[in-house]
Amino acid sequence: MATMKSETYPGWIFRLNIPNSKSNINNGSTNTNKSSSDNGVDESDNLEEGVQLLPKTNTAPVNDYGISSSSSPPSSSRYLAELCPHGVSVATLSDDDNEARQSDPNPTSTTTTNETKTGQQTKLSWSYSSQSSPSQWNVTSSNLLSVTYRPAHEAYPSYTNISMKREYWHKSVGTCLEKGAAACTCYGGCATNKTQPRKRRQHRWGKMKRRITGGPKQIHRVKVSYTVDDILFVEPIVAQSAAAVASESEEVTNGHVEDASESGVWIRGIGNCHALRVYLRPKFGSFANHNNPSVSDSNDIPVDNGQSDLNCDYELPEMDRWDTLPLPPWSSKQNSSGAEGGKLGTDQKTVKHWGPIITFAIPCQSSDEDAQKEMALHKCPPLLWKVDHPPNPHVALDSFLLMDGALHLRQQHEKENGGSPNDSSTASSSSYDYDAPTNVYIHGYQSWSFAGSVVQGEVQPKSAMPNVLSAAFNRGGMVLSGDHDNGGGNFDGDHWSENMEAKVNDDSENFEDNELNEETAFYKSDMFACISSNGAATSQYDDERIILDEEGGPALVVGFLSQRQQYGAVLMDKDLRRFNLYACHEGVVAKRSVTSDWAYCQIVDASSYDEEAMVYYVHATGDHNEARPMEKGLTCGWCSWYHYYSDIDHDSLSKNAHILEKSKSSIGFNVCLIDDGYMTAWGDWTSLKPGKFVKDGGMRVLADAIRTKGMKPGVWLAPFACDKSSKLAKDHPDWIIRNDFGRESNSANCGKFFYGLDATNPAVRKFVYDTIRRAVDEWGFEVLKLDFLYASCLSGNGKYDPTMSRAEAMHLGLRTIRAAAGDDTFIIGCGSPIGTAVGFVDGMRVSCDTGPSFVPEFPLPHWDNGTLPALRGMLRNTMSRSTFGHRWWHNDPDCILLGESTKLTDDEVVSAASIVAMTGGMFLLSDDMEKVSEARLSVAKRIFPLTGVTAVPLDLHSTINSGMPSILRLWCAEKSTLSKKGGDDMSANEIDIIGSSATSETMNPGKILREQASKIECEVGYSPGNTVDPYSRERSCFSVASGLGSWTVVSLSNWLEHTARLSISFSALVSHSIDDFMAMGAPRSVKSVAADNTTPGEMSEYGFHVFSFWSSEYVWIPHQTLVDNNPLIKKLKPHETEIFHIKPAEPTRPQYIGSNLHFSCGFEVKSFDWSAHRVTVCLKNDYKKKGSIFVYIPESEGLNEAAATANGKTGHVEIVARPSIGENYEGRVLRVYIEIEGSGDPDDGLASIHW
Repeated sequence: MATMKSETYPGWIFRLNIPNSKSNINNGSTNTNKSSSDNGVDESDNLEEGVQLLPKTNTAPVNDYGISSSSSPPSSSRYLAELCPHGVSVATLSDDDNEARQSDPNPTSTTTTNETKTGQQTKLSWSYSSQSSPSQWNVTSSNLLSVTYRPAHEAYPSYTNISMKREYWHKSVGTCLEKGAAACTCYGGCATNKTQPRKRRQHRWGKMKRRITGGPKQIHRVKVSYTVDDILFVEPIVAQSAAAVASESEEVTNGHVEDASESGVWIRGIGNCHALRVYLRPKFGSFANHNNPSVSDSNDIPVDNGQSDLNCDYELPEMDRWDTLPLPPWSSKQNSSGAEGGKLGTDQKTVKHWGPIITFAIPCQSSDEDAQKEMALHKCPPLLWKVDHPPNPHVALDSFLLMDGALHLRQQHEKENGGSPNDSSTASSSSYDYDAPTNVYIHGYQSWSFAGSVVQGEVQPKSAMPNVLSAAFNRGGMVLSGDHDNGGGNFDGDHWSENMEAKVNDDSENFEDNELNEETAFYKSDMFACISSNGAATSQYDDERIILDEEGGPALVVGFLSQRQQYGAVLMDKDLRRFNLYACHEGVVAKRSVTSDWAYCQIVDASSYDEEAMVYYVHATGDHNEARPMEKGLTCGWCSWYHYYSDIDHDSLSKNAHILEKSKSSIGFNVCLIDDGYMTAWGDWTSLKPGKFVKDGGMRVLADAIRTKGMKPGVWLAPFACDKSSKLAKDHPDWIIRNDFGRESNSANCGKFFYGLDATNPAVRKFVYDTIRRAVDEWGFEVLKLDFLYASCLSGNGKYDPTMSRAEAMHLGLRTIRAAAGDDTFIIGCGSPIGTAVGFVDGMRVSCDTGPSFVPEFPLPHWDNGTLPALRGMLRNTMSRSTFGHRWWHNDPDCILLGESTKLTDDEVVSAASIVAMTGGMFLLSDDMEKVSEARLSVAKRIFPLTGVTAVPLDLHSTINSGMPSILRLWCAEKSTLSKKGGDDMSANEIDIIGSSATSETMNPGKILREQASKIECEVGYSPGNTVDPYSRERSCFSVASGLGSWTVVSLSNWLEHTARLSISFSALVSHSIDDFMAMGAPRSVKSVAADNTTPGEMSEYGFHVFSFWSSEYVWIPHQTLVDNNPLIKKLKPHETEIFHIKPAEPTRPQYIGSNLHFSCGFEVKSFDWSAHRVTVCLKNDYKKKGSIFVYIPESEGLNEAAATANGKTGHVEIVARPSIGENYEGRVLRVYIEIEGSGDPDDGLASIHW
């Protein structure tokens, strides 16, 4: 084969090193099947050379990255498989090249060895690196796959359920008496066995305690690792361009290839990919002898599931996993998603294979210039891979280790000088700390779990509550390899390979395992993690300047595109240099083939992202799971929980609904949600509390009453939970999930313990389906808040279907819910596993419950960072998960508490309102509305209506404050450019109003077009089915009226317990020009501006107007502040937040500075016009508002006698500032008081200043 020349197409390349060693392949046997050279593979390429290239027809080389015939490689050569956006190749590696690469530790070249922490040389399975990327980071994996098995019978309750004490006595004592001490192998420490090491004696004591306390039996786990020595077949799959496929088959719809049989591997959310399919030899179970897969000319699709080729007597049952419940429209799409890896054509070979199959994929490099930014393929394409495991009914799977990864850094001198680390001139230098990992973003399992960035070396924040009260809240993917004591014996050779060594975690003195597990890992993140560098020395944290993400170094995102097959976990070491990626099964019996979700790995260059390193991953995940976040409007409403809790009745609910109706003139409430407390017990949903609700049709009466007041009625349900005392639990004990002990699984304590209902049970799903249908059809509710959804997938083997993982159970439960609710019902997920819910819910709680205090109150531990109710946890997760908003769903940050009955200070209430407003998710109140003061209610009025636009946390990955970002940023831009008439008499042209009605664009942003100076059009929010350019600012930018210009909205928060002076780099606060935006894909820092002697964007020589919203303060900041990189400094009290508006000054014309009517200081404006001696501001008059507007007017004759009118009447005007802009311009900032009646009259909301 042709030797690859990677330098021809520089960039990110995946390299798989395949040794040529017959002794390690097929146990020395060979396969004489020869591939035809007509398929582009030389006839000599067969298993006699150690590995065979599986032919694939009609795969023309792309950019010289293809398959070509060549002379037979020498027997001592090795194979090198390369995969990149330009194509795929399997080439030979000569001995000279091999030796050179072995001696070169630089991970940017093809390496075959990797030095571990122990100093041992271990074989490197694959690497993902770049020779041209500015990133100093590269990743490698020391294995292809590790699978942890147990015997199938040990996954069933009949093995782990301990109810017969006699059996345990016999096994712990009787066995030794029968066999004799000399033959004892139970680690029992018999009297005659005095040479037993101390560790084994401790194990005996542990077993004794386990039996006394009723612990489970031993689990005999076996870990089987696959390396490059286990490769049998390598199948390159070269993708054609979409245009080429379209010209041949005309089967391209919306830019997506419908039939990917000849166009590579199609992954929803990623697109068309070049791929490398790796077939591994079976090493375990009854198929270990099937080392020679057969190749036939059958036209069948490859037998990946292996069900028709099992050489065993076990008959696989037909699994009707979905029953007969009606499913949503996308069910067929999901069922076919397993084939998203592109089918083999009918004229291709069929592989009957019994070992695991790994498919690696990289998105294709598009030739379309307009598509160059999609997924940032030209800079940092992601690597994706998945595992297909054949069925074996005799084994159960505990986990896949998909990546035993290591993060490699290039030395700074190598990057700057181009030198090699081995050069004598640079050998003494060791600047590995440059761009070294400094932070890791930890993502929690479900809604309430911790999510945020942690400084490298600091302990991961966890719940302060004992496990019995909190473990189930946070238990996502569990790596079970180290959780249980394991026996030392092997199982029956028919099913357990006799030459496999059982993994004994606690008892083997010589057992060495560098893989990370639950006990050895320092950090654990569910679904995905993001390792990042702040690009600065630690000493820079000594001052009060906030380190921004966009000033930092590269970032590594690793995780899964979905959580529908298994729950995934990323385990990391303390230095963030080693990480393991697990797909966790927890004892799934492999009666059917098992496929992992697509794994995802991407290194994002420091210069490749604007504000958020995870943006590519989040976009891809939303599209992969077919999220529809913008199909339903934003929710603004009221919830009964935080004032009444479970003490609700018909009268209290009706009273608040009536107040909400009257308040709609100020706040447009569109949802009234009845929370927990109406039923006698969870599970008994039709049993209403006697005497508190209308006897006949009580829920329907309430829903109709709410609807008549112009709001959607909503109701709370916990469909997969039931109280211990409920009638449901007594009538159907078989529906309850049980743990390995045979007891009801612990659901954690939310003030009480409850049971989880098994979603794998068809009877449970039928009950849930009927419950949801009743709430929607019979009761008439249009919004469903579904809580404690994690209860459907609690840990434990006491479930109906042992072949389903917890993630599959959760996925099946959500499918049932959506099928019952229908597409028109707005579903809010709460207490839900995050990854599995993408594509099923419309809104998602992203934080723990808020509370009446900033931190948990005594007797709860105030230092908790888990799931306890408190404002701090609610704000932290709302900011750290803001990147999901309007990409996966509408974020539900939980309610804002305004009542004085709480212990929240005014500053804390304002901070809560500010974060909710800036993140642009759902907006809910939860007080007795009759008792809320006007002062507190005005806080809510000033953030309504929400813009539907999500701010970006600028220090998400670099915060040092327990995962709480301090700064959020929005962009504002006018819809159309100004048409200036020239001179001092210029005026704005006619305004095209955006969002003038709260019932149209305000409540449902949809596709709002905006233009800046370059007339760029883009969409606010996420567009399903289309990959959104992650560089663009569209998601964090909202449109405003013409004449207002462009500016930034920045919130700054002090989360410390004392007053602090916070400083921010001013360059992060200003609006950058479209020229910079288009040229670089990101705003330039001050350092880069100084380097090329240019002016950054709209940073004009006239400086900036800075307006503080909550304090209504104004200041002008000169341009030199930016040039000198001086920070903006603000003194804030504990838990205080301020919102700043930074607008480039234009000293020759009037400018709208802002108002205290709406936090955006622009969304409230319908039009802004000016002439030589008059400025007219027309405010939106949909709602009642009272406050002031602030306008800058250049110095002009008669300005001292300026007068104002408001609502057609004489108004009050005052001068608040006299800025001297530059050397030649002076002006004044005037304040005009106005009260909007909300009447809709032409003069209502009209303010004019004339002189």
